Amino acid sequence: MPSLNVLLPVAGLALLDTLSPAVIGVSLYVLLSGARSAARPLLAYLGTVAAFYFALGCALMFGAGAALERVGGLLDDTALGWVLTVAGGAALVYSFFMSTEPRPRRPESLRVGAMVALGLGTGLLEGSTALPYFGAIGIMTAAGLAPAVWLPVLAAYNLVMVAPGLLLYLGYRALGERARPRLEKWRTGIESSGREALPWIVGIVGFLVLRQGLWLTGALERFGVHVG
Repeated sequence: MPSLNVLLPVAGLALLDTLSPAVIGVSLYVLLSGARSAARPLLAYLGTVAAFYFALGCALMFGAGAALERVGGLLDDTALGWVLTVAGGAALVYSFFMSTEPRPRRPESLRVGAMVALGLGTGLLEGSTALPYFGAIGIMTAAGLAPAVWLPVLAAYNLVMVAPGLLLYLGYRALGERARPRLEKWRTGIESSGREALPWIVGIVGFLVLRQGLWLTGALERFGVHVG
């Protein structure tokens, strides 16, 4: 069982990843498309996104773990902490200079094959909005978790990542057309300014990774700050 020093920042990053404008925007578009059954295309899309990032996360975790084994004692906890500190600080600074130009994305078709392709495209092209995910990978790698520990954490992270789409679907099923005006309003907001939240997301990711790095280096304890 990973410690709270790992679980808390990873859980926070997972919640940040629920703000992905691509996942929310596509989910809203599918629900408001008027299709007879929105469940199949929506689940195809969300399942593809979750599977893509789970596979990517596994590859990164196994690759990073193998790299750490090769360098052996060259990278102890303090060295890893400084790597995370630099990466987190850089992300925090970068968040102040990011472009917020909106990039709406809609599915060309609601066929399952098209939604799977769109899900893969989201994974490949929306790397900037996956920064919380990469921050979580870095934190779990630095903690040296065994696969039996980080695999379920990674799977839970990916379920949380696509949870907004599932919750929107359940809400739409429960409320029917009564939910349409509110969903239309949300979709308009996502399409016009969805990326304006991205600098905030990147900044928060940078802060959490920076905090984890300072904890590993022991800097926080030297300043009398204790994390549970």
